[in-house]
Amino acid sequence: MAARGQSFSGMRGLAAVPSYVVMQPTTLCNLDCAYCYLPFRATDRRMPVAVAEAVAAAVNPWAANGRFSVVWHGGEPLAAGREHLADLIAPFGPEVEHHVQTNATLIDDDWCDFFARHEMRVSVSVDGPRARNGDRVNRGGQPAYDRILHGISVLRRRGLPFSALAVVSRPEPGLATELYDYFLELGCDVLGINIEETEGVNTRDNRHDPAAVSAFWAELVGAWRREPRIHLREIEWSLRYAAAVLDNSADAVLPRHLDPIPTIGHDGSVIVLSPELAGFTDPRYGDFSSGNVLTTPLAQILGNAATTPWVKEFLAGVEACRASCPYFGFCGGGHAANRYFELGRFDGTETEHCRNSKIRLLEGVLEHARDHQSPAA
Repeated sequence: MAARGQSFSGMRGLAAVPSYVVMQPTTLCNLDCAYCYLPFRATDRRMPVAVAEAVAAAVNPWAANGRFSVVWHGGEPLAAGREHLADLIAPFGPEVEHHVQTNATLIDDDWCDFFARHEMRVSVSVDGPRARNGDRVNRGGQPAYDRILHGISVLRRRGLPFSALAVVSRPEPGLATELYDYFLELGCDVLGINIEETEGVNTRDNRHDPAAVSAFWAELVGAWRREPRIHLREIEWSLRYAAAVLDNSADAVLPRHLDPIPTIGHDGSVIVLSPELAGFTDPRYGDFSSGNVLTTPLAQILGNAATTPWVKEFLAGVEACRASCPYFGFCGGGHAANRYFELGRFDGTETEHCRNSKIRLLEGVLEHARDHQSPAA
């Protein structure tokens, strides 16, 4: 149901104001997951409070004008410690919503008190039942599953809602149902499913049989429809797009401009569009930074970000997608990091990530709909 023949007016250029900011309180992670993209996860490089103060100077006025989120994303953000993370949060005003992406291994009652005090929304990275978490290990190579599950059990005992994020490395029959049933029992209220991506220091191949990937997504729709108690991020977005195509309003699904999604590195550097580019350098593009909040206001950095050479190249790639891909109205041109790490540059078009998590996703949703449509009266 890609909307062939339509001209999508959305997603042109970068928005002046983002909808959220990603903050890296530390590069350190206490786990060493096989598919992790982060280059410095064995090193504790902590964000100075001055960086948070500079970001808050821009964010607080934005939040006063509407909903705005700060997402704490490492490394493992909790590895920064409660006291330091509290110091980083302090400059932000009460209108700002705080989220944290965590592996849950450090969560205890003290951290739950912290989450409650700061009204922080928690998202936990876990890949399903024990047997599906083989890539999630500590620095000694030992499975981290028991510690992850303990942290989640503390969240549940304290009555704190949480989201979950799962990585799927090998889509196969039965897996989608297994995962959905697991997360129903786990107690999360939102679930995101990421098919493993080749990016950053993770060079593992992410090519899969197209039919297997589409079947995975179709099976996931079926599992969700039987008991839709979890907000299933990818599936609900796909259904929203499909409904818009049917009522001829697909052009209104995408925002008018790309969200710059600024990631603030531990040192104050600002990477737009893809957090996965933080910490990397390239002979052609440098360190991918568009500026540093310690020397330039964040709003000014974002206002000039489209002139950054690699960003200009990416925007050219978005236009190439718009001109050539019938799925553009669904994904808006893909993600910068996937293009760079898969294709070696930013103005290419289709990637394996596109195929796995956009094209096959939509095809899987439609496949399920076709297989379960009501017979004609």
